[in-house]
Amino acid sequence: MVALSQTPLTPDEYLQLEAESAVKHEYIDGDVYARGGATDAHVTVSGNLAVLLRSHVRGSNCRVYIADMKARIEARNCFYYPDVMVTCDARDTETSTFKRFPKLIVEVLSDSTEAFDRGDKFTDYQSLDTLEEYVIINTRHQRVECFRRTPDNLWLLQTYTAESEQFKLQSLGFTDAIAALYEDVELEPTPPRVE
Repeated sequence: MVALSQTPLTPDEYLQLEAESAVKHEYIDGDVYARGGATDAHVTVSGNLAVLLRSHVRGSNCRVYIADMKARIEARNCFYYPDVMVTCDARDTETSTFKRFPKLIVEVLSDSTEAFDRGDKFTDYQSLDTLEEYVIINTRHQRVECFRRTPDNLWLLQTYTAESEQFKLQSLGFTDAIAALYEDVELEPTPPRVE
């Protein structure tokens, strides 16, 4: 990732820039980074999950957001655009362009963002007190990795694959078929290994 500005921006300056920009940017402690485009598999998996979750939370106080809603991580001075985010916190009705109290965040992996999604971004997300579950979805294999916060503030991993047949998002009491998540998805090829 390459920062777009030589001068660090304040969060308010970033929000103003983002409101006027045709391109989405993420904000990390004063630096602004353009987001790249997504593949067919990435968009389809995100859309499938958002539809499944929207049906599940209908009638509750939870809201499902996809791709265009920012997550504000105040403790780390960041704004990210999760692929799917669910908040059930009434305080999130106070802001229309970002949410601060998500319960669930999902990132769909791409070659260019996988290391960041698994590393620094996940570390930043862990500072959100309301976050109960962080989910990483693969587009090269039918694999869903659910990181769940324990009462001791540890993050435990549970992985679901095609052989599992179903996957569960404990934060929302949600279970569905892996096949439904990957419906109409043509898996992306695995890049060749460099030795």
